[in-house]
Amino acid sequence: MKEKNMILGLGTVRKKVFLLSKLVGGIIILFYMFTQELPVNQNSAFWIWLTLLIIVVTGVDVLLGHFISKPLNSINNTADKMAQLDFSAHCEIKTNDEFGELAHSLNVMFANLQEALKKLEIANTQLKEDVAQERLLLVQRKELVDSLSHEMKTPLGIIRAYTEGLKDETDEEKKQQYMDVILSATERMNGMIVSLLDLSALEAGAIKLSEERFDFIEIVETVAGRLLIDAPSVDYHFSYELPEENFFIRADKYRIEQVLDNLIENAKKHVSDEGEIRLAVTHGKNMLRFSIYNQGKLIPEKDLPKIWMKFYRGAIPQSDSRSGSGLGLAIVAQILSMYKADYGVQNLPKGVEFYFKFPTIT
Repeated sequence: MKEKNMILGLGTVRKKVFLLSKLVGGIIILFYMFTQELPVNQNSAFWIWLTLLIIVVTGVDVLLGHFISKPLNSINNTADKMAQLDFSAHCEIKTNDEFGELAHSLNVMFANLQEALKKLEIANTQLKEDVAQERLLLVQRKELVDSLSHEMKTPLGIIRAYTEGLKDETDEEKKQQYMDVILSATERMNGMIVSLLDLSALEAGAIKLSEERFDFIEIVETVAGRLLIDAPSVDYHFSYELPEENFFIRADKYRIEQVLDNLIENAKKHVSDEGEIRLAVTHGKNMLRFSIYNQGKLIPEKDLPKIWMKFYRGAIPQSDSRSGSGLGLAIVAQILSMYKADYGVQNLPKGVEFYFKFPTIT
């Protein structure tokens, strides 16, 4: 119905050209009749008519250029830009004829193409991320299997050896000792598996950190009291320095407690006999600094970056009951990295200090 109205109406290019041609024909006839009536000879009348004809033809050329050539050039240039995927291309023709309809169709088509390309780009980016994530998961699965198979050799070897010893042992006291060793190795394996799975989930982004506001000083007091002050049969000297006022942070409370647990446990494992453990929390401009120092063997400078790696134990023998899973500091590093928190370790006189910083809130 719209096309029919355009063909029958006066706003179409076809109708404009048709009317223009009729108008030009009529003007030429009128000019001819006008020159014939002029009081001049035939030759002069012809030249006057020819001059008027040239003016009319020039005017018609200008009108055709305005109605046809100019819109066609504009549409052609826009179509060429669109072919080159120039997203700034836009046809500005706003007439009510076929050219206006064509320009509008081109603009709509290019807008749809642009939107489709953006969606395709987003889908392609998502696909790349999914592929990268899948590759990362495959690498982490392989790393998990390799790590477990390597780290399980020692406790499994201990369990096997002591289990075989139980078969021929008749001394009840030694049997109990063997059983204690087997249980200790089993607990170590269980802790290692749980820690490794937790760390792998954090690295893969499978675990999302929650957010809540809580008092950092209170949680430090709770963890330190449980692990250092209330610990039975301690063989170290403990001192601490905490602010008297409360300081709040926004973070995953469980994960921050996990960080504190692992750092304090690490200090307990490596403090020398009758050595000192010193805990401190200081407050600067909108920032808390937690540190824990243990007197004991210094870490070689070349090994300082390695201590955050999985299963790093330095020179500690694998059979040392205090060696742990070798995953505690790796979990600390992963959690603090997820918060983009500053953390580190440094050798001090007669011992080692671990620290991290965290922003405070009101």
